[in-house]
Parts: sequence; C-alpha cells; structure tokens
Amino acid sequence: MRIGLLGTGNVARALAHGWSAAGHDVLLGSRHPEERTDLDLPVACLPETAAHAEVLVNATPGTVSVELLHSIGAPALAGTLLIDVGVGLSDDFTELSHPNSSLGEQIQEAFPLTPVVKTLCTMDSTVMTAPDGLDGPSTVFLSGDDAEAKRTTGRLLTDLGWPSTSQLDIGGITTARGQEHFALLFIGIAGGLGAHTFNINVVTRPTS
Repeated sequence: MRIGLLGTGNVARALAHGWSAAGHDVLLGSRHPEERTDLDLPVACLPETAAHAEVLVNATPGTVSVELLHSIGAPALAGTLLIDVGVGLSDDFTELSHPNSSLGEQIQEAFPLTPVVKTLCTMDSTVMTAPDGLDGPSTVFLSGDDAEAKRTTGRLLTDLGWPSTSQLDIGGITTARGQEHFALLFIGIAGGLGAHTFNINVVTRPTS
C-alpha cells in the first residue's frame, strides 16, 4: 500500500521503516521537507504526502495534529483511512491536552468523511515495530467507528509483527480516550522501570 506518514520524528520514522521493510511504499510528510534531507526516507510536503497515500498516519504531536490536518484540508482527506497514533501532552508530560476527550475523537469529529482508527499509542516507537523483542506477547488496541478501516489497520499491524491474537478491538472512536489516557500511566511505569521499552498484555481467564 501507499502509506503517508505525517511527521518526521521517532515514531514516524520507525513506522516508515517497519512498513517499508514489509514492502509498502512509504512517504514522510513535513511542513518543511527541504530541512529534512538528513533522513534515509523520502520526504514531501504535507499536501503531497496526503495525495500520495492510500493510508495516512498521524504521527505528529497531539497538541497540533488537528490544526495540521486542517492545513491539508478536509477534501484532500475525505475517504482516506487515517491511523492516529498521536497523544497530546503538556511540555512537562504531566497533563493531557484532551483530558475529557481524545485526539482520535477530535480528528474524527473534525473530518467526518475520513475514517479514523486509533492504535499504537500505548507504547514506545521501538515496540511499535518490534513487538517480538519483548519478553512475551503483548497487546495493541484498535478504536474506530469504521469496521473496514479497522480491518485494514489490523493487516498493517500484522505487517509490523503484531499477530491477530495480540490485536484487541475495543470499540468505537470514543474508546480512543482510554488508549490516550494510558499515557500518564506509561510515564509512571517508565519511571519505575527506568526504561521505555515495554508494553502491557491483556490477560483473561482460561476458557473452560
């Protein structure tokens, strides 16, 4: 697939490398692509990235994501699956910028013709593309209102190394707030461990 990743930070680059290794055509989108010639990945302006993509990935800071998407324009995004991995946090990482909602919900509300799927925001970028590097299986969550969009997202997650048994659909886009609000616990766990490379696993009772 043609995948456009909005952003050029650690998350965008990790996902781009992961999907490129799986055979997908990836393009990073930047407001200033002429300043990102240091990357070993193709970079274009935001409108060009959106026009290129069958699937768009929002890997921008959650405090500016909606504004950035508006700069591209709703017509350019209409009908394109948007996978949102962003989380809005204050500069000191102590507060959520969407405490009573979620970035995923706000994007879906602002762009109703763009199916939004929230995923991969409960882990560090190193785990996103190498879940088998952890000491055991773990869980990646999906939130969204469009069933086909979630199926496509699930296939792309599989290409990153997430088997279907590790993928948990937790419901509509309103459940994205649960994923994003985990960020505060993530920061606490990272402080306790002294490391960011970890994930959580949903463990249930054995079936009888």
